[in-house]
Amino acid sequence: MKKVVVLALVVMFVATFGVFAAGAQEAAGPGLMVIITPDKDNTFFTAEADTAKTVAESLGYRTLLAVHGDDPMKESDIIDSAISSKAVAIIIDVANSDASPNNLKRAKNAGIPVFLMDREINTTGIAEAQFISNNFQGATLGAEYFVELMKEKGNYIELVGKESDTNAGVRSKGFHSIIDQYPDMKMVARETANWDQNEAYAKVESILQSNPKVNGIICGNDTMALGAQAAIDSAGRSDIFVQGFDGNDDVLDSIMMGKIDGTSMQPNALNAEMAVKTADKFIKTGSTGLTEEKVLNGCFLITPENASQWRGFTKK
Repeated sequence: MKKVVVLALVVMFVATFGVFAAGAQEAAGPGLMVIITPDKDNTFFTAEADTAKTVAESLGYRTLLAVHGDDPMKESDIIDSAISSKAVAIIIDVANSDASPNNLKRAKNAGIPVFLMDREINTTGIAEAQFISNNFQGATLGAEYFVELMKEKGNYIELVGKESDTNAGVRSKGFHSIIDQYPDMKMVARETANWDQNEAYAKVESILQSNPKVNGIICGNDTMALGAQAAIDSAGRSDIFVQGFDGNDDVLDSIMMGKIDGTSMQPNALNAEMAVKTADKFIKTGSTGLTEEKVLNGCFLITPENASQWRGFTKK
């Protein structure tokens, strides 16, 4: 038993400090894949990490899960540890589109191929492949439904994600590519809530107090949509439409309860699966087999009519 405990401690990732336990050693099999995501509590990132882990282990790889918390410095430490641990590949949802490329470049220079899922970087030639949800397409789907709900008129709030995240800007542009075509749709506030539920609650609560004639709220992710809906409930309002983006299970439940009205489902489980399988192919053959570094996977519109058909970012 003592030997088992010691071995487990050697390879366990200490999430609190964002580093690996020292001394992780190579074992039999194709090697170690390090899977890095932004958050261990957000269901979106949990599903992403779980899918990547399951697929990698089904292919015979050992895995270590790490969380950077959207902090490029933590991400840097994790990547250094992956290099020290002689990982055969890094599967990552990056911390920051501007700072992360320098971190990833160190892995590439050390001979460790990097494969991105969910968030993209604008620099090419560092990652072997990037598997990205088509955020613009998903945003247009959500915006079209949002306009339909509001009957092409009314006052609305937009909640935007982290400004440092490329996805936040792409989704906002997608929303406005549709909504701005309707002159009777008036944006009365646009606030950054940093993907955070509590921050979204506080922002919406404040806006509704100063501008009660709001008919709808369109959100850059589902976590902010949940915060917006909680603020609406707290204000005793039932006449405000809420549109999210991601397709997490909590929002699916809210849609089925008649609270949040819709969301754009990201294929994040598919992105994670493709990242791991492409990494496996690259390790074995030296090629991804792709013609382009970035692969865009389409999103799906979720409404009360089809919300029950989805769970864990996959169709039942």
